[in-house]
Amino acid sequence: MRIVITGGAGFIGSHLVRRWLSEGHEVVVVDNLITGRMENLADVPVDRLTVMRYDCRNFLYIEGHVDYVAHFASPASPVDYARHPIETMTVGALGTWRTLGLARAKGAKYILASTSEVYGDPLISPQPEDYWGNVNPVGPRSVYDEAKRFAEALTMAYHRCHGVDTRIARIFNTYGPGMRYDDGRVIPNFICQALRGEPLTVYGDGTQTRSFCYIDDLVDGIERLMHSDEHEPVNLGNPSEVRVIDLAHIVIELTGSKSRITFKPLPIDDPKQRCPDITKAKRLLGWEPKVS
Repeated sequence: MRIVITGGAGFIGSHLVRRWLSEGHEVVVVDNLITGRMENLADVPVDRLTVMRYDCRNFLYIEGHVDYVAHFASPASPVDYARHPIETMTVGALGTWRTLGLARAKGAKYILASTSEVYGDPLISPQPEDYWGNVNPVGPRSVYDEAKRFAEALTMAYHRCHGVDTRIARIFNTYGPGMRYDDGRVIPNFICQALRGEPLTVYGDGTQTRSFCYIDDLVDGIERLMHSDEHEPVNLGNPSEVRVIDLAHIVIELTGSKSRITFKPLPIDDPKQRCPDITKAKRLLGWEPKVS
């Protein structure tokens, strides 16, 4: 296959590129490097790889045939989308529109990287795909939440109106090699603070929960979704919840750090619980995480 991926120099995108190249596919990476890094692709073979430093919010032209378009471009951590709010909104809107247009023009299949943030601060847990969420449409996190909700709606509209063969992956918290030390998400934050001997910053009282999926498991789930016939959203994440305060203690223990824990106010609209219901992924894809 010849696969075009936006955001291919990012954390998740670069792992997908590495997997696809190992399977013998040709890959075209489109990334403006706002949050992606070329270092993420430094160890991949280049004979079947093309990298375009380009903003997919603009008209996207790819010469030759394309079998699959994967739209993974977007700032994806609270730190990044607070720093780049307009870019986050527009890559979810214009970037999705441009990449869907490319898929339509090429007769290619399409997969959208959506997010558990479409559920906002959920009132039920775990969150199934048919839960519509509890989102503040004008809060500081809304630039990411609403961009992805719009992207999902546009993806389904292109499927229904233009017959584009689409998939939507609702990705929950993911961790693994290749995350930036200044990513802003809790696992790299805690590890870096512990290794530097700094206090680990816990927001709120730390009783809020997250579920963390290892990157290799997520890549497996994305690949299975790509080759499925499912067009509506599918949750991909680890259903095992952990309290943030417990995660802080785990990191301190594993690193042997002398760091203490400091508490700061909970950010606006920060979700109290985040846990996927992966019943649909198990049933349709035969997928569930292997790494705890």
